[in-house]
Amino acid sequence: MDPAPRPRPGPDRGRAPLAAVPPPAPRTTPPPVAKSAAPQPHPLRSSTEDAASAEPDGPLAGRTDPVRAAGALVWRVRSGRLQVALVHRPAYDDWSFPKGKLDPGESAVGAAVREVAEETGLRVVLGQPLPAARYVLGGSGDRVVKHVAYWAAPAPAGGLPRPPRPREVDRTEWVDVDEAHRRLTRRGDQVQLRALAALHEDGCLDTWALVVVRHGHARPTTVWAHDEADRPLVASGRREAKQLVPLLAARGPARVVSSPWERCLQTVRPFVEDSGVGLRTKGRLTESAHRRDPDKVARYVGHLVDKGRPVVVCTHRPVLGTLLGALAGRAAAGSGAGAAIPATDPFLAPGEALVAHVSRRSGRVVAVERHAPQP
Repeated sequence: MDPAPRPRPGPDRGRAPLAAVPPPAPRTTPPPVAKSAAPQPHPLRSSTEDAASAEPDGPLAGRTDPVRAAGALVWRVRSGRLQVALVHRPAYDDWSFPKGKLDPGESAVGAAVREVAEETGLRVVLGQPLPAARYVLGGSGDRVVKHVAYWAAPAPAGGLPRPPRPREVDRTEWVDVDEAHRRLTRRGDQVQLRALAALHEDGCLDTWALVVVRHGHARPTTVWAHDEADRPLVASGRREAKQLVPLLAARGPARVVSSPWERCLQTVRPFVEDSGVGLRTKGRLTESAHRRDPDKVARYVGHLVDKGRPVVVCTHRPVLGTLLGALAGRAAAGSGAGAAIPATDPFLAPGEALVAHVSRRSGRVVAVERHAPQP
């Protein structure tokens, strides 16, 4: 972890011990980095940082490769009041949100989930993205830009309390938002906290994820002489399928729905086998069925949104226009989510995933992320 600024003392009010569960099992293969595009910002989602940490004009001295990190604002509501989990690091005597640097080859999504588990003991499902933090580390010599990606994450129910790693984090507490404003050591962390509070006030903080996946790179039709439904992934497509595992796991889907054609099944199979989540096939998601009756796809999207359960849908490029168009029609007015859903061919790259965050209160899409596979 990086050194932090000098702490600002604050009163210990509104705090409660944090319930936790055992940490997740270690990964056997680190997930790769995924590129993502955040949705249109919330009116309060500014990128203001500490004046002392603002990036200077011109190139930075020394190393300029950014340090990438990720974390989450884990939240819950108690007696109608929004609370967040803060962690205290004894080495720096500071209060912050759980976060940490990406491991080599790790995605920001995977790092956020891992860091929350390591620092709080909570195994979270990531909700919608929050403003990223960007600031400069170091003094007047070699300075490095640090970029921290953040997500909102609802606190899981239940769990057994356990202390965090005392050498890294010696205290983890639930605090009300007002207390968090006073307690946070770094002023720049107020940006993410304000964004979280604004989402709560707007009634769109509590969301579930509908994830749309385009199958990975497949054998070209020009060299495939067999049934189109049996056309498989090539090596790059199989790598893309493996990269999807941590991304999909972080969204906590209750099931996976896929076209029954082989290239789609091969795309979601690594996640299904790793997670044990149920897999269902839908013929209407195939290219041929879509050509005959595209309205079936649009109606099915409406059915999934109305059902309100986290789900992954894997299909083909020719189907995406109808599917994503129907999803854009469910976007909340003024959220920017509709504009963030691609409307032109090819819509998504092979192996790319679009995460639509649907408000549990309104049933409308309020935020969108895109995650492209690593080359």
